[in-house]
Amino acid sequence: MPENTDFPKATYRYDPYRNYKFRLKWDGKYVAGISKVSALTRTTQVVTHRAGGDPATPRRMPGQSEYAAITLERGVTHDPAFEQWANKVWDYQNAETGDPAVSLKDFRKDIALEVYNEAGQRVIAYNIYRCWPSEFVALPELDANGNAVAISMLKLENEGWERDMSISEPGEPNFNLPASQ
Repeated sequence: MPENTDFPKATYRYDPYRNYKFRLKWDGKYVAGISKVSALTRTTQVVTHRAGGDPATPRRMPGQSEYAAITLERGVTHDPAFEQWANKVWDYQNAETGDPAVSLKDFRKDIALEVYNEAGQRVIAYNIYRCWPSEFVALPELDANGNAVAISMLKLENEGWERDMSISEPGEPNFNLPASQ
């Protein structure tokens, strides 16, 4: 049987990692209760160029790259982390001046998104740079006839991300429970 090169250490593994085991960290702490993170997306613009003597087909070159905003969702709780960060970008009434203000010193944060395997081992992580909230939903639309969790949302603009290559594929555990006598 050929060796599985998708998982060099776990050659018996054929299934990709699941999308439901993840954690997000900022300011050195994990953020509680995040239930959904949008995709990490990078788009590079296409620059077309054609000189007068070239054939009818233009040449295509890569242009500027842009990183799409990342949306975080979590159930509404008493944890103020989303609101505190959103208030750094626009505080309705600044304590010092009484006027709306931006916390220029610390409204941007680097964050880490970590993905875990089914055994709870960290397998992949991405560092996302210079994030700041461009949209904050404190409470969703409320519906007395509904049957859903109230979801808070934070939309983060960012200036790029990269995979943390220091995290290598873990050796996966083998369970033998109950233990044999």
